[in-house]
Amino acid sequence: MKKEFTCIVCPMSCALTVEEGNGEILVMGNGCKRGKEFGINEFTNPKRMVTTTVKVTGSHLKRLPVISTDELPLDHLFVYMHDLYQVILEAPIEKGQIIIGNIGNTGVDIVASRSLKQIESIKENA
Repeated sequence: MKKEFTCIVCPMSCALTVEEGNGEILVMGNGCKRGKEFGINEFTNPKRMVTTTVKVTGSHLKRLPVISTDELPLDHLFVYMHDLYQVILEAPIEKGQIIIGNIGNTGVDIVASRSLKQIESIKENA
């Protein structure tokens, strides 16, 4: 099997060609060993960081930005995004607060990218 990628490890953006044959993975076009590592990882187990927003109530904003604490397997991203679409939080929320822990049993958490205060009118009625 043969695949082509653009390396994103550095600003050089090398055009990589990755081939598998005879039980080996061959990376061509990389300008450095970090590019070779990227090509092998992208070929065998592509991963991505997840950044999105989730619904929030009781704040001046309707959505809260969240991010994964590490990369997640690309082939399951739509499942994780579906899980995040279901989340509805209530303010206050602190930056770094875990929104979903160990998403998909990956060992990766989804955390708040910012803090959100509860709006005063909500506090007074509570």
